[in-house]
Amino acid sequence: MMLRYLGSTKNLLGCVGGLLGVVLYLTGVVGWFWPFVVVALYLVGALLAPSEKVRLVPDTSAELRSSLEVLVRRVSAQASRMPTSTVDTVGRIAEVLRDLLSQPARLAADPDLQHSVGRLARTDLPLSLETYLNLPWWFASRRTGAGEELVAQLGLLEAEAHRVAERFYASEVDRQADHTRYLRDRDA
Repeated sequence: MMLRYLGSTKNLLGCVGGLLGVVLYLTGVVGWFWPFVVVALYLVGALLAPSEKVRLVPDTSAELRSSLEVLVRRVSAQASRMPTSTVDTVGRIAEVLRDLLSQPARLAADPDLQHSVGRLARTDLPLSLETYLNLPWWFASRRTGAGEELVAQLGLLEAEAHRVAERFYASEVDRQADHTRYLRDRDA
């Protein structure tokens, strides 16, 4: 808590005010009561400084990336128990999520997107895979519906990951379309 205050805007502006008090003393503007002036100017600076921005949504990008990597490794180790192409689908989903998580500041700016990415990486993808892999191998291999359910779930999750990425990159897509219109209009 104390370290955070030392780097805060309030402390920095207070220090500037205190330094101004020292400069006033050194230039002879204030006399023997200069320590009171330094403290008063520090307090004025600290009180007038804007408050720090409140961040209610924590940045969990590094934690999510780490758990996503562990998930992908564990799924790859269980590839022989899974239906064909599901490991590749998990890899594609993880690739999209990794890309989104590689920009934590931008992701934190949109709590709705951050929630969607977190839900995909922390809940939906692991739940689908764990549910299938917790079935006994002999049961899952004989029951074709279990593998089909996993393939369907992963397809839905991949589509959702792409929808989240579309929202994440919407401004870049719009900027690219604007530039295309500009280039076409310029030639006309």
